Amino acid sequence: QVQLVESGGGLVQPGESLRLSCAASGFTFSRYAMYWYRQAPGKERELVAGITSAGERTNYADSVKGRFTISRDNSKNTVYLQMNSLKHEETAKYYCHAPRYGSWGQGTQVTVSS
Repeated sequence: QVQLVESGGGLVQPGESLRLSCAASGFTFSRYAMYWYRQAPGKERELVAGITSAGERTNYADSVKGRFTISRDNSKNTVYLQMNSLKHEETAKYYCHAPRYGSWGQGTQVTVSS
């Protein structure tokens, strides 16, 4: 079955960086677009970034443009989210999403706090 497993979250200070990973299995990863979402406590889940199947196009939420970078390695069935200059308000659980299958990972917690 389709599985998405996120990792790389943690506690960082404002201005620091983190790199999230999402390992996919159970489907032909290289054929499909992938997305990162996040959900903060008491808020709706929001789209952070997306990438096409071959990685030729990406899109970002306005709030993260210039600071976050989504990428993928189809040989490893993995999608990444490099997050730089993190802000306190970006504390959230970050999720990987494969819309073709409607699948979500369990999420990885990112906490930005001084």
